[in-house]
Amino acid sequence: MFEKLRIIFKDSDLRKKILFVLGILVIFRLGAAIPIPGVDIIRLKSFFAGNQFFGLLNIFSGGALDNLSIVMLGVGPYITSSIIMQLLTMIFPKLKELYHEEGEAGRQKFNQYSRIFTLPLAVLQGFALLSLLERQGVLINLTLVNRLTNVVVITAGALFLMWLGELISEYGIGNGVSIMIFAGIVSAIPRAIRQALFAFTPSMIPMLVGFLIAAVATVVAVVVITEGERPLPVSYAKKVRGMRVYGGMSTYLPLKVNQAGVIPIIFALSILLFPQMIATALSGVGGSATQAIFGAIFNFFNNPWIYATLYFVLVFLFTYFYTAVTFDPHAISENLQKSGAFVPGIRPGHSTAEFIEKILSRITLIGAIFLGLIAVLPLAVRAITGLAALTIGGTALLIVVSVVLDTVKKIEAQAVMREYD
Repeated sequence: MFEKLRIIFKDSDLRKKILFVLGILVIFRLGAAIPIPGVDIIRLKSFFAGNQFFGLLNIFSGGALDNLSIVMLGVGPYITSSIIMQLLTMIFPKLKELYHEEGEAGRQKFNQYSRIFTLPLAVLQGFALLSLLERQGVLINLTLVNRLTNVVVITAGALFLMWLGELISEYGIGNGVSIMIFAGIVSAIPRAIRQALFAFTPSMIPMLVGFLIAAVATVVAVVVITEGERPLPVSYAKKVRGMRVYGGMSTYLPLKVNQAGVIPIIFALSILLFPQMIATALSGVGGSATQAIFGAIFNFFNNPWIYATLYFVLVFLFTYFYTAVTFDPHAISENLQKSGAFVPGIRPGHSTAEFIEKILSRITLIGAIFLGLIAVLPLAVRAITGLAALTIGGTALLIVVSVVLDTVKKIEAQAVMREYD
């Protein structure tokens, strides 16, 4: 471990990447500290106290919503845009061909479409959120110019964070979007500890002990599932050249139990939070029939058991969906066949692709069920105990552990590569 740390800080390129990520995160946190005009701090704090929906939305924004900062939307519009674009690949064959078959140039064009679609989504989400907060009395004394200015400012903030996240992914280490959400969660830990110390009473000891045990168990379970993999044996055919024999070695192809990482959680939260925010914002607009419809939508999503069921189903489906998007068994089979490799007992080509797909489907089932259960367990505990903090803490803990594991693995891979050199 200490040897890897020495390599990390000794290598100038790796050190620059880490410092670059830290610098971007500092810029992000500075933006999260600048509030938009017209905020009533007292009403804002009372509005957020014990509010499950906005607590989850604050996590999703990377901790930038609790003071109504200029980047309050976080990377939510960009993630929503990416989800919609990836869903469209299942409907439009040309988009699927662009993403899967046209190489890096095709993926860059696909990502550019996602960036463009982020703009209208940011405007829509920003307007809906500001309208809701203004009706709740959190934003006061706003003129029409101020309202339009605020929408423009937070839309620009969402696009700015999208750009920062892509800078981290391109020039830093790790997934930029996940790291920015991680930074927002971690930045709230000192304040949460301080509030817990001020509100501490002896009667809270059993609850805190239970929460710590559950947190440790969640961390252990996330690490086990994230690191778990199914080794698929692969052999290389022997080649005779002259008097010498080449190849013939055996290795394995690691198939991860949780191929999608934390992305299904982020996708599911995006899908769940977006209609709630729109329905809440429009519940006071229009006639009585319109208000009743949007009110019914909000009440439907606000039911804890319905919310937990939808959350589990979405996480489960997105785990399979993201695995199917990022891992193509047919492409793996073709690459193995071109390199003279084969799975023992399985015919190369289409049969190998079907075998890999079958194995991947089975192990992904375990990962999808685990992610769904670990996501909804805090929601079920909250429904039983009435403690809103457990909901936020469980989701945040899952994201933090997954992002830390992913980032540490990428740093170690860079360190090992440089140690080999």
